[in-house]
Amino acid sequence: MPGPARRPRRRLNQPREQVLAAAMATIAAEGLDRLTMAGLGREVGMSSGHILYYFGTKDELLLQTLQWSEEQLGAERRAALSRRVPARERLDALVDLYLPEGHRDPRWTLWLEVWNRSQNADDETRERQLELELAWHRDLVALLVEGISKGEFRPVDPERFATRTRALLDGFGSQLVVGLPGTERAEVGDHVREFLDESLSVPQG
Repeated sequence: MPGPARRPRRRLNQPREQVLAAAMATIAAEGLDRLTMAGLGREVGMSSGHILYYFGTKDELLLQTLQWSEEQLGAERRAALSRRVPARERLDALVDLYLPEGHRDPRWTLWLEVWNRSQNADDETRERQLELELAWHRDLVALLVEGISKGEFRPVDPERFATRTRALLDGFGSQLVVGLPGTERAEVGDHVREFLDESLSVPQG
């Protein structure tokens, strides 16, 4: 993961991990609006200037917090995808990990904020954001390829299908995290499963 400066890891890694964990905990407990450099500094016993030394700007802090959060979730995703169960069961697990838990889900709240702030971001920042998206995309494509090769899924173009599936999940996920009235996670899950059934089920006979 890119950092703000090239300094010895042993001096940087632990304070940085503490700050990122504290930032995510603050977002989860109090929301993004309550996340400030000063408040974060109090949580980890640092000055706001010390935090800026590590991250430079709040935008960089948020992006690195998102990268850190995605690393944790990525480990869960890889564990789910490595289970020796049918591909469809693993696909359902991936969808469950992808979607927000509900209104104000901290990971999705952070996603939306980072993306909103990136409208004028430089190319390097956009590449880092894209890599977060591609991690999900590559795992989904690989699972589709496996399922098709084993006859568990109907033949589809894995790249195109993965792109469309992620767009569907992003749309539903955005509605869930902002708390759109009438949007419930269980109902969203039903819609997604129905789409996957219609698109991937192998015709019988």
